[in-house]
Amino acid sequence: MSENQAELNDVSIVKLSLENKEDFSTIINKYEARLRRYIKRLTSFSDDYIEDILQEVFLKTYINLNGFDQSLSFSSWIYRIAHNETINSFRKNKKHIEATYLIEDEDLKVFSSEINIEKELYKEHFNKKFTESINELPEKYRSVIFLKFIEGKDYETISDILQKPPGTIATWINRAKKDLKKILDKKGIKEYE
Repeated sequence: MSENQAELNDVSIVKLSLENKEDFSTIINKYEARLRRYIKRLTSFSDDYIEDILQEVFLKTYINLNGFDQSLSFSSWIYRIAHNETINSFRKNKKHIEATYLIEDEDLKVFSSEINIEKELYKEHFNKKFTESINELPEKYRSVIFLKFIEGKDYETISDILQKPPGTIATWINRAKKDLKKILDKKGIKEYE
């Protein structure tokens, strides 16, 4: 990818890719790490399986690029493909693979405030219980929690990705937070401060 390509916005990248299919690598370079992280957080799939899903995402993106409405957000569109492909892969392999959303240590900062030294031991316990608790939420709630708080997407973008109205997204996020709090309370897990 040239320096000029690195500075291009999504609309320009899509236009270039439509004009010359060799420029599709710019899309891959821009989104590969982000989508891999997103898929990994949605599942407990092996790295090899995540790579297979990622390849399928880029294949579908490449095949359907001509049908992409350039007045819409490309980021939302490709995340939607990744989300749908991940969920479909999980459903196909339900008997063999348990979906687990992964919470990384730095992601916990989104859900609670800064930790002081006395609470470092509790952090590991909290992380494990917090991850288990998120995995108890229905799929739609896990998705919005990760898109909003981990991926940092706004309501409109989440709406585009999940193909649900923004009001539904807001409701799901509210319910997800309330349900998560109930699950944590039931387990006797308090936020660390």
